[in-house]
Amino acid sequence: MFPNAPSQVAPGFQVTYWRRVPMGLGRQMPALSRVRVKTPKRTIVPLSVEEVARFWASFRTSRDLAIVGLMLLQGLRSKELVDLNRDDLLLPEAQLRVRGKGDKTRFLPLAPEASQLLDHYLQTERPQVSGAALFVSLKGRARGRRMTLAGLRSLFRHHRQTTGVKLANPHRFRHTFASDMVRAGVSLPALMKLMGHANIQTTLVYIDVTPLDVYQQYARAVAQMVRRAPEISL
Repeated sequence: MFPNAPSQVAPGFQVTYWRRVPMGLGRQMPALSRVRVKTPKRTIVPLSVEEVARFWASFRTSRDLAIVGLMLLQGLRSKELVDLNRDDLLLPEAQLRVRGKGDKTRFLPLAPEASQLLDHYLQTERPQVSGAALFVSLKGRARGRRMTLAGLRSLFRHHRQTTGVKLANPHRFRHTFASDMVRAGVSLPALMKLMGHANIQTTLVYIDVTPLDVYQQYARAVAQMVRRAPEISL
């Protein structure tokens, strides 16, 4: 049993996840509006704030908290996560080097919460004898060896059963990341780079923008515009 409970590691994570922080990460609380907009049926539904909080609260090791934090705040693919090496983590620069599809490398900005979770894992749990891998097994014969895709799937499956959050799988977290970024104001071209897509059409598959989303984003944009109406002389 590991001593580090979620409340002791990155204590502000659950708060900053659904409130705006300096980087612009997190979900804004829903704005009240008198406008009633019909919402189309979603094909891929991102996890709700409540589902993320419930799933997050079930983890106990610093390694697992760092894994979930990276998926939620960086939108990594499963293979990208297990392929990370220790030297891909550039904490002083707040960056993460990721090898994506086609062996293409991209550098991602690390959210402060993600940096804190990763640093805590390195300081308290990652075995000193482990090799290059960032995320490794913590016990048994495989202790110190790189976590496998099967191991990652098993980890999520166990916590889905524990929490009852049936849709909490690694790829659903990637969809949730994309949805959160768009709602926080990240442009599609920037999101495409963050997710490691070669084509923006692929990025669009991860996003379901409802008419209400469009209305709220338009209203925010208009409120921020500072323009003087042209004077009309009669």
